[in-house]
Amino acid sequence: MKRRNSIVVTMLMGASVIALTACEEPTVDAAVFESLQQCLSDPDMDPDQCRQSFTAARSQHQSVAPKYSAATDCEADFGAGRCEAAPYRTSDGGSIFMPLMMGYMMGSMIGGRGAVAAQPLYRSANEPRSYRTADNKKVGSATGRTQVARSAANRPSVKSSTISRGGFGASGGRFGSSAT
Repeated sequence: MKRRNSIVVTMLMGASVIALTACEEPTVDAAVFESLQQCLSDPDMDPDQCRQSFTAARSQHQSVAPKYSAATDCEADFGAGRCEAAPYRTSDGGSIFMPLMMGYMMGSMIGGRGAVAAQPLYRSANEPRSYRTADNKKVGSATGRTQVARSAANRPSVKSSTISRGGFGASGGRFGSSAT
């Protein structure tokens, strides 16, 4: 009886390992930097690629960053002093708030593959050392060349609604295209 139980336990453990491995998302090569200067200081990085990717991430920031109707809601998700007023307002004149861009991700230049979309990165109040995409995909805390989940490497979605309460990635009231 004991032998049978140990065989069952061994089989269950093996099945668990296989199930966990099958669920693990594939990774892709990327480069993560806190600032343009950090990228430019990396001897393994192409300075022109650093600049191009930073510019692309910075230009996306306003459209892809999570939006909040109240600064306190934004700070609840990203931390005190880590939010800014968006450069536009709601259709009724109200302010919109979004997190500060805390870094950026770019495609890795390893082997000439640049499949990762350049994009801004943020840090949540719950995990202040880890980077997250605008779609709330965890990138990790490493800077320089690294590996990220394939889903985190996708181009972030445009955020066309504000979040009226805490919950990075949730949705709330629309601010629409009439924001100025």
